[in-house]
Formats: sequence, structure tokens, C-alpha cells
Amino acid sequence: MKIFTIILSIIAIILIGFNSTKIDLNNPFSGESALALITILASLCAIILLQILRISKRIEAQVKKKK
Repeated sequence: MKIFTIILSIIAIILIGFNSTKIDLNNPFSGESALALITILASLCAIILLQILRISKRIEAQVKKKK
């Protein structure tokens, strides 16, 4: 599970990097720039969710260890 979350986080970071080059700073909310902003936001959400999953699995392992 740890490798899976790391791989998905790396893919999300690559998507953020790629889409940040697609943003037109003069008009960021039209056309391809808007799509790039939406994809960057979705990638950030995916990274946050993966970190929550990783932390919850770590807490679950510690709770099982105490029993």
C-alpha cells in the first residue's frame, strides 16, 4: 500500500508540473488554462487524500500493535 500511494503521489506531482506550464497568466480562467487549473486542483486533492490514507494506515497499525 505504501508503494502504491508513493507512485500515485509522484504521478500527481508530475501532473501539477505539466499543467502549470499550460496556464496562460494573462487570462487564466479561459480555455486550456481553466482546464489546467482544474487538473492542478484535482491533483492537489489526490495528494491530500493519499496522505490521509497513509496516516490512517499508520494509526491502524499502531492500534493493532497495542492489542
